[in-house]
Amino acid sequence: MFRKSFPRTSEKSTYPTWEEVFLYPEEEKEVEDFAKKENIRLMKECIRDSKKIFGEESLQFYQSDVINVAIALFEKESSHVVYHKESKARDKFDKTK
Repeated sequence: MFRKSFPRTSEKSTYPTWEEVFLYPEEEKEVEDFAKKENIRLMKECIRDSKKIFGEESLQFYQSDVINVAIALFEKESSHVVYHKESKARDKFDKTK
């Protein structure tokens, strides 16, 4: 079960109280499925961008070169599952305010 702690401020204290937010297994699965689909879409986009970069620069390339550049682009742009889970937990936390 994924959990994340968030600070909740109050007028009574200068120190925040930390509240834990949990994602139910079905919420976790939903976020994981979304992240997987999004990462596949992003990788395909990075492969197209990589090919475009080689073409625009008139560079000779092997397929492995395209993939290596695509991976570098993907690593810069990709969102990880933990980020999405934290975002979902933040949404749940914000709704409890």
